[in-house]
Amino acid sequence: MTQAIQKTLRDSAGMRWTALLLLALAMFCSYIFMDILSPIKDLMQETRGWDSTAFGTMQGSEVFLNVFVFFLIFAGIILDKMGVRFTAVLSAAVMLVGACVKWYAVSESFMGTGLETWFTNNLNYIPVFDELGVSPFYEGMPASAKFAACGFMIFGCGCEMAGITVSRGIVKWFKGREMALAMGSEMALARLGVATCMIFSPFFARLGGEISVSRSVAFGVVLMCIALIMTIVYFFMDQKLDAQTGEAEEKDDPFKVSDIGKILSDSGFWIVALLCVLYYSAIFPFQKYAVNMLQCNLTLTPPDGDSFWASSSVTIVQYVIMLIVAAAGFASNFQKKANLKYGLLGLSIVALITYCYMGYMRQSAESIFAVFPLLAVLITPILGSYLDHHGKAASMLVLGSILLIVCHLTFAFILPMFKGNAVGGIIIAYATILVLGASFSLVPASLWPSVPKLVDAKVIGSAYALIFWIQNIGLWLFPLLIGKVLDATNPGVTDPTKFDYTAPLVMLACLGVAALILGFVLKVVDRKKGIGLELPNIKE
Repeated sequence: MTQAIQKTLRDSAGMRWTALLLLALAMFCSYIFMDILSPIKDLMQETRGWDSTAFGTMQGSEVFLNVFVFFLIFAGIILDKMGVRFTAVLSAAVMLVGACVKWYAVSESFMGTGLETWFTNNLNYIPVFDELGVSPFYEGMPASAKFAACGFMIFGCGCEMAGITVSRGIVKWFKGREMALAMGSEMALARLGVATCMIFSPFFARLGGEISVSRSVAFGVVLMCIALIMTIVYFFMDQKLDAQTGEAEEKDDPFKVSDIGKILSDSGFWIVALLCVLYYSAIFPFQKYAVNMLQCNLTLTPPDGDSFWASSSVTIVQYVIMLIVAAAGFASNFQKKANLKYGLLGLSIVALITYCYMGYMRQSAESIFAVFPLLAVLITPILGSYLDHHGKAASMLVLGSILLIVCHLTFAFILPMFKGNAVGGIIIAYATILVLGASFSLVPASLWPSVPKLVDAKVIGSAYALIFWIQNIGLWLFPLLIGKVLDATNPGVTDPTKFDYTAPLVMLACLGVAALILGFVLKVVDRKKGIGLELPNIKE
């Protein structure tokens, strides 16, 4: 009988990692769509008349409903009431609807329609939100940007719902097992979406020599269809697991609003939540400006139009090399034979050097920044495995804060010193971007697995929702602050490659300092209350 109980999907390493892969691929697709327009900001201005204000307002609209209409809180309640599998499929469906709306908004089909006229004449003033200065629209905003913002709001609801659902799903499948490794691995794969977006969005927009921004968004829509398929497959896997274990998605003890009060009254929860918003506010808003920051601080000379480095085929080659870096580096951590382990690690390092060389030859800021997640993919399994077997999650958060501070200060003060040095500047940029990506991998590997140690199992979904809601406030606020600080410290500068990014980068470094202080506070709280954040996740 005991043997029969152990033969569940969750007890099979292959099946639980398959479940993780399905969830991770869905997030991979969503990460691509999230920044699908970021690398082609210049094309949006040329073809759709979006100036920087319109572009920034549209980008910020992603988290509008989550922050100001509290949709994330409702998402957490839905997750706790309806369970992981239902919410996973729902989130993917919502993302797909939002993606389709955004695609239609930037397509040629939208131009000249009655819908375009309606958006031109309406939504120019939103009571209360305009007074508070947080409206997702403004008078004079292009109709396509307004409609795209509506689609991005819908997408953002589904995306953040998916985020808390994936976290809850990993807890369900990996609790008492390799949970930190699973969460870190999921985010490592998902963040490859950032690199994929940076490489392929401009590729599809310029495919065939004819510029079409809607092609890039259509590429993202196809990926969101794939994400929906992944969640549907996960639905049936999760359903079979519950049938084997006798667990039920709906709990006998239903969610109560009073449970939120219990979560919010916990000091450890608040420290973790604030750490999250500080980390993510120093990374995600930076991603939206990183390419321009590199353009301002590096000496880049575009290759000859007839050369291989200026062709579209180099994009495919470089992406294949990137996948080799990620796959070989990630797989090397799971090999027991030393020769195979170090062989894969060596292949990953050689491929990484090759990728960086190609980025240098392409003289492309987008290509250079696309290296961001690669070191994270390599070290995440190491970090996750260490946390699972040895603990020290709070200490890892402190280390991540230190690396975050060092990287932003390097961008602010050291990188500008290499302006004019084509080789030296790019080497500094590559090294700093790789370390920044590695520091960010400490967040999923150490922060997210700490949440189940702070709250009751039945309100984990709501706890994640509250953390994501607090995080979204930072993701809405700091892109605006970076832009305002950039304008204030660069009066009269009109050339977008001449901005001085020192002040915004120092501001982001200050977020790292605040996170470092909170990391030490968390270690003290953990020691006093015995939360167990420094303990391993795998129970011997």
